[in-house]
Amino acid sequence: MPPPPGRLAGTAKVGEKGQIVIPKDIRDLFGIRPGDTLLLLADRARGIAVVRNDDFATFIDSVLEAQTRPTEPDD
Repeated sequence: MPPPPGRLAGTAKVGEKGQIVIPKDIRDLFGIRPGDTLLLLADRARGIAVVRNDDFATFIDSVLEAQTRPTEPDD
């Protein structure tokens, strides 16, 4: 049975230099191309998350922008 649309699972073997290869179907799903920068977020208890660097940068920019907006007083 295939996975639901938009969801995939794959494995990656760690090479001698600590490098991994992201499976092609997962790269295609997320539009990851050669030369793209990926951010790795690690938590010993929860594992590793891989995030496109430009997506993370956009998220951080929106958070910082929201923090610099004046707040409206509560009524």
